[in-house]
Amino acid sequence: MAVYKQSKSNNWSYKFMWNGEAIRKSTKQANKRVAEQMEAAHRTALAKGEVGIREKKRVPTLKEFAENDFKPYAQSHFNDKPKTLEYYLNGTKSLLAFPKLASLRLDAINAEKIGAYVAQRRDAGLKVASINRELEVLRRMLKLAHEWGKVDKPPQRVSMLPGENRREQVLNTDEEAAYANATSELGQQLEQAYEKALSGIRAKRGKQPHKPDSFLLRDVVAILADCGLRPEECFRLQWSDIRDGSLNIQHGKTENARRKVPMTARVTAMLEMREETRINEWVFPSATSSGHIEKSSIRKQHARACKLAEMETFPLYTLRHTCLTRWAAHMDPYTLAYLAGHSDFATTKRYVHPQAQTVRDAMERARAGQSGHTFGHTTEKTRETTNRVDSENKRQVIESKEENLKVSGRGEWIRTTDLLVPNQAL
Repeated sequence: MAVYKQSKSNNWSYKFMWNGEAIRKSTKQANKRVAEQMEAAHRTALAKGEVGIREKKRVPTLKEFAENDFKPYAQSHFNDKPKTLEYYLNGTKSLLAFPKLASLRLDAINAEKIGAYVAQRRDAGLKVASINRELEVLRRMLKLAHEWGKVDKPPQRVSMLPGENRREQVLNTDEEAAYANATSELGQQLEQAYEKALSGIRAKRGKQPHKPDSFLLRDVVAILADCGLRPEECFRLQWSDIRDGSLNIQHGKTENARRKVPMTARVTAMLEMREETRINEWVFPSATSSGHIEKSSIRKQHARACKLAEMETFPLYTLRHTCLTRWAAHMDPYTLAYLAGHSDFATTKRYVHPQAQTVRDAMERARAGQSGHTFGHTTEKTRETTNRVDSENKRQVIESKEENLKVSGRGEWIRTTDLLVPNQAL
């Protein structure tokens, strides 16, 4: 053992050579025996590392990993995506609120424990979609824990629950028209209420009413229904994003969210009217922490518009889904995926709902291209052409047979069991 004391020091240090490198360290101990034990422990640790033996690290609990590692990661990586950050933080909060799961070590989380969490969330009245969002956060946490070396073995597979309802509602033409008219009617009602308030008692006392953005919902609906934007993308539009007759989306849900969506005449006219009263860089400004409108800004107006249109309340996302579904009938999937801002076609397919006539027309074209056969919709001209070709083929066969009789004089040739013999009259 090579322990020693520095001059004017009461503590022991040790020094030894390892693979040609000098190892020096103070034990901060005044007891020589303890210092020698510490040196031996250091040598042992180096020897274990030399042959690939590692000390087994303590595996953190789900709560420890979430607080110390996962939350800081989410806050640093998704700081510019508030919706994504909110999704991860809310999911983490729900997971940690279940003590039987939060107190488990990461390598002790198994299908049974996850099943108990799911059962508890079902008992709380959550829908399948809400539970699946929380399970997605758990799956992400376990995957990162393995990537960062917090656990040695691959994490427990987290499966999603079946039966999740997708956003598949599509407004028909009448429903969309009724809802659009209701948003305009609602805007007129707000304008009338403001005009009335200007001459009301409070106005006479010097308290001027706040001028509302009366046609806010109407304008938002026009963009969602005509351009197929996500509601969050619409809310965050800035005037600098509107140029060259298009909406230039700078931020979004996926990497492919950056795109240029051409505006319709209705959207162009609406934005020109709004620009006359612009107050800052936002197209839809509001007194929120973000400076622009949020989903809550138009929630009440949306509910009132649905009531005016005599419709059941639907998510604003339905307008985007309706737009993309109608586009799908007139453009190739690559263009549709670009305009929608999708990163893969699996998502695009959820927005494509082939109509019965579209499917039938496609089958007609496929059959006609393969064999000329159709489903009974052949035109009279085509039918006459087909009959004429069949008659000509029959005539050529008959003439060929007659010519064969003239040349051979022995009739046709027939095949028997053993050989080919001429078939002639007896």
